[in-house]
Amino acid sequence: MIHRSRAFTLIELLVVLGIVTLLAGLTMPAFKMVRSESQNAGCLSNLRQNFIPWQSYQVANKNLMPMCDFLPVVTPEGIQGGLPNLLSKYMPVDSGSWLCPADEDPESTSTGTSYTYLPGLIRFTPQVQFEVMQVLLALPAGTSQRQREIVGLQTESKLVLQLFENDNKSLFPILLDSADRHPGTRVPRNGVFLDGSTRACKAEAAAGG
Repeated sequence: MIHRSRAFTLIELLVVLGIVTLLAGLTMPAFKMVRSESQNAGCLSNLRQNFIPWQSYQVANKNLMPMCDFLPVVTPEGIQGGLPNLLSKYMPVDSGSWLCPADEDPESTSTGTSYTYLPGLIRFTPQVQFEVMQVLLALPAGTSQRQREIVGLQTESKLVLQLFENDNKSLFPILLDSADRHPGTRVPRNGVFLDGSTRACKAEAAAGG
């Protein structure tokens, strides 16, 4: 006796396709959530890693805070300035920890880092620059331009460090996402703070708003 295999009918195929589509629709949000959580965890891990060379610089330079532009600049000669370049002695400029796993913006990744160095912004506030000018005006007339630049950077470093040390509510991260990349908070950015801790932070608070 010959047994014939039974083929699916068109209706059965449509039912199967409908079930598969429904399951895909149910699992996609869960997949996106898992992916988002993984990227967020990777970002926080990056910030912790980036804090290590930052701290190493501070120890090697008598507690001076690294002072540089808040973001690197892309020039025809390559990427210049910024924290990754300043800390290249302690961690490679092209280290993957400088890039947030959720960063897909070419303008951001082209600079080599996804993170804004907040002290590099605060150094240009009127309060800091006024005090720096006072120190520079008090230097002897024969002080070289190079020495004046060194004294200016050191003064900026000390003043900005004082501001961070006086931040009792820990509102100001040292390094934070340069854009909103992590859902879950009203302004979803991650940051690393003066004590080395990492967490989500509000960008307007970080910017002093």
